[in-house]
Amino acid sequence: MLVADGQGTKRETVATVGMSVSLDADVKGAHLSRFVEVLHAWRDQLGPDTVRSLAEDLRVRMGSTSAQVRLDFPYFLERSAPVTGMRSFTEYGCALDARAAGIGSALTLKTRVPVTSVCPCSKAISDRGAHNQRGYITIEARPAEPVHLWFDDLIEVAESAASSPVYALLKRPDERHVTMAGYDNPVFVEDMARNVAQALRGDSRVTEFRVYVMNDESIHNHAAYARLGWSSVTTARPV
Repeated sequence: MLVADGQGTKRETVATVGMSVSLDADVKGAHLSRFVEVLHAWRDQLGPDTVRSLAEDLRVRMGSTSAQVRLDFPYFLERSAPVTGMRSFTEYGCALDARAAGIGSALTLKTRVPVTSVCPCSKAISDRGAHNQRGYITIEARPAEPVHLWFDDLIEVAESAASSPVYALLKRPDERHVTMAGYDNPVFVEDMARNVAQALRGDSRVTEFRVYVMNDESIHNHAAYARLGWSSVTTARPV
């Protein structure tokens, strides 16, 4: 499939796709071939504005009151190492969930971003260094109208919320920079969740979100986890 990116181009990827429609009580079953027909027709134009059209097209073709399409796929962005500038592709797990109901449609973006976090407690009590770990920030966001929000935006928010981004390619000068930059910016999972929430609540393109943060702890036999949700029609709330 071809998925739009934040640079105005398209990226090739492979997706696991789930498609479903509602059936009235007097309808015996769905026309299964039409699922594939609709998906094939939209395979090279998946973007923030078109994926909901895919769901609506499916709903109309099926003669249903509602339809849902879920696409899970790896999304690659080319990144530059912080010192040497060497470029490489970093993979992010992303998903699109589009729902159409005739009277309207809804879209949810989801991305899982690998990050590095340095423990503030370890830094405060240690004579030398601090322990750090690989973490994952998962964001589920519902964009406002018109849709100008995409995965690139959510990935940038997640990476900015952590001690440091994760890179596919680093040379020794880059490793030195990443290590020291992370040490200067220690964060707990709760800090990262709050950082993401603060950024997204200030973004007029977002009407609702949920953020989940998990650290695979490096010196503890457990994982650290935090989550937070918010909707523009309510107040910030745990989810």
